[in-house]
Amino acid sequence: MEQGEGKQGPSEEAILAALRTVEDPDLRQDVVSLGMIRDLQVSGGKVAFRFVLTTPACPMRSEFQRRVEEAVRAVPGVESVEVKMDADVRAHSPLSGPRPVEGVRNIIAVASNKGGVGKSTVAVNLAIALAKHGARVGLLDADLTGPNIPTMVGLEQGYQADTGLVPVTCYGVKVVSIGFLLRPGLPVIWRGPLIGSGIRQLLHELPWAADGDLDYLIIDLPPGTSDAPLSMAQEAPIAGVVIVTTPQSVSLEDAAKAVTMFEKLDVPVFGIIENMSYFLCPHCGERTEVFGHGGGREAAQKLGLDFLGEIPLDVQVRASGDEGVPIVEREPDSPVAQVFMLIAERIAARTSVQGFFEETGAG
Repeated sequence: MEQGEGKQGPSEEAILAALRTVEDPDLRQDVVSLGMIRDLQVSGGKVAFRFVLTTPACPMRSEFQRRVEEAVRAVPGVESVEVKMDADVRAHSPLSGPRPVEGVRNIIAVASNKGGVGKSTVAVNLAIALAKHGARVGLLDADLTGPNIPTMVGLEQGYQADTGLVPVTCYGVKVVSIGFLLRPGLPVIWRGPLIGSGIRQLLHELPWAADGDLDYLIIDLPPGTSDAPLSMAQEAPIAGVVIVTTPQSVSLEDAAKAVTMFEKLDVPVFGIIENMSYFLCPHCGERTEVFGHGGGREAAQKLGLDFLGEIPLDVQVRASGDEGVPIVEREPDSPVAQVFMLIAERIAARTSVQGFFEETGAG
């Protein structure tokens, strides 16, 4: 009988040895080496520890918990296992480039090469989805000449016109939009230099971390390849960008232009989301591919990118946006809301993997 086992229960070394058999498939190391096991306590046959994920939106959260519990229970002398699942989001920390945004660990941009693809809808629902997973999230409306985030989160245009622009919490997300300053019907007529200056102020002159660092700042970029995305890449270290497109075959060309722009700006592209992918009849469940099918997936394949998911065309998504209660908040158990939750997990996982390789120099 080994010392520390038997009636006295297993040793910490035995528990850690068992946990080393559990590996993170993305980071390709065991969970002990990765520092995911914290506050290990062994008392007789009772074992307790924290399992610290790299993101609260980890798609393998339940699987990790199951695997570590099984590994520890297999150790002779273990009577009970208590695992507290936790998360600590790594910050995107490039060695050079734009200065970081104070209090923001990771910036994720949502982009498209043309309007009308539902990019803002995707950005709003992804931000809320990440917050529902337990992350601290901000949402920045970077479409300075056509802000529509206020409507989507149920806030009146221009309601901060007299008080000044500050982040406001909506559905668990800190939201900023120049639309909060603009009274209804007032246009923004700005040339390129003013766009760049506006982006800089929104990023670096607002109290994003007034009550704690943000894990993720989602930025809703305007469509196209002009001033706003260029300024954003110059003013902040973007961890990655997701491209929103539609199912038509022309989406390949549109996505390729956006991808090329961000590659030239040295901004990683996390993948492609296909919005309005299909219509699912709420009465009979029949699937109809209104705009064709597969353009987004084909674009991702040809461009060597991840296909992050397909979002169905659902009248409730449009209605919830118009009413200021995004679908992930309004009907969190609906099929389309669950798609947003899954895509948010995939984006968070990509961000975590990139952060780990930046920090360790591995990969």
